[in-house]
Amino acid sequence: MTRTTTLDAAADTDAFGFVSVLRLGLVQACLGALIVLITATMNRVMVVELALPAMIPGALVALHYAVQMWLRPRMGHFADQHGRLTRWIVVGMVMLATGVVAIARLLPVLRSAPMVGYPLIVVAFLLVGFGVSTAGTLLLTLLSLRVPPVRHARAAATVWLCMIAGFIACTVVASALLQPFSYETLVRCTMIIGASAVVLTAVALIGMDAPPSSAPRERAVAIPFADALRVVWADPIARRFSCFVGLAMLAYSTQDLILEPFAGAVFGLTPGESTAISGVHQGGSLLGMLLTAMLSTRIGTLASWARYGCLASAVALLCIASAPAAGSLLLLRLSLFGLGVANGAFAIGAIGSMMSLSAAGDQSQTGVRMGVFGASQAIAMAAGGVLGAGASDVARAVFGSDALGYGSVFAVEAALFVGAAALASAARPAGRTTSGESILAAVG
Repeated sequence: MTRTTTLDAAADTDAFGFVSVLRLGLVQACLGALIVLITATMNRVMVVELALPAMIPGALVALHYAVQMWLRPRMGHFADQHGRLTRWIVVGMVMLATGVVAIARLLPVLRSAPMVGYPLIVVAFLLVGFGVSTAGTLLLTLLSLRVPPVRHARAAATVWLCMIAGFIACTVVASALLQPFSYETLVRCTMIIGASAVVLTAVALIGMDAPPSSAPRERAVAIPFADALRVVWADPIARRFSCFVGLAMLAYSTQDLILEPFAGAVFGLTPGESTAISGVHQGGSLLGMLLTAMLSTRIGTLASWARYGCLASAVALLCIASAPAAGSLLLLRLSLFGLGVANGAFAIGAIGSMMSLSAAGDQSQTGVRMGVFGASQAIAMAAGGVLGAGASDVARAVFGSDALGYGSVFAVEAALFVGAAALASAARPAGRTTSGESILAAVG
């Protein structure tokens, strides 16, 4: 690389400041807003309004994660070979929005014409998986290529907080649009949020592609997913932290699909009310992330924040499990808020810990590494969705009680978080492993 090219690249990364990161964060917020419609609102409608076994939406959500297991590494390799990624991020967002609207339209068809509805809704969830894999992987790759290494951790925290803000904004808007609830209002709600996400993404990405002078000079060599995973798994520190992230994300995703059905079935909340109470959890997550980002440089280490965030999540889940016995909706709200704060502390602590272990690495394979870790995250999320939904069905049948059935699953999730905290204690940073952006993909 010539001196002129080097100076151009340096000037480009210097110009990519906080406002530019916020623009990419807005895209991540749009991704989060569309996903929360599936995992929260439409999941609840399938379980409560359609009276379907929770295993069905759990399996459908797991299907879109299964697509990510296969596609994310390949999209990462695509990102390594193409310096101009924004158009494909927009394409991914269009696929995601289309899939979400299609799911909303097909929900009543599951009852009126199941032989037609179920095959079509499977296709819609596959489309969601393609959209998330395309937009999500390429967005994080673009972030890693444009942000200087010294600002990676701050950029990751900013984008993550934007995603949580997207969750909150979506729950607030959806709860208003869904009053009074009907399948027509649900479709209208998804169309408004989906169209807004696509437009905001296209506007936010204007001029964000890396110029040719700062694009990687080398092209990544296509390698099988298994081979790429073995390279990462060879590092013992990366292996232990990967196990920690996987177990913690398993616990997190297990709770994800049953919180709203739990609130609806046990406390009798309407879809709009349960969507709003989900916003309490997301608001707590936002606060937990902000507090961790501000305090972790002065109090403790990022690893300790991740560890204690897991332990606090376990305590909050046990409080949620006890809320029906206390007959207190206030206790449920406070516990959900506390769970959100603890989840936020775990998330930022985990991201920062993994980034502190990263090395610059070969930038021509940044996308591949990110895709591999994204696939690992997808495995945990897919397993968590199926296990959480399936376990709640079985437990409710065994105990003959919604409150005891859901409560027993929350107790198991608490145990998983305790196990993740133990893994975090065992893992010691060694100052080397994969890139921070790969870890960002792994954690969320």
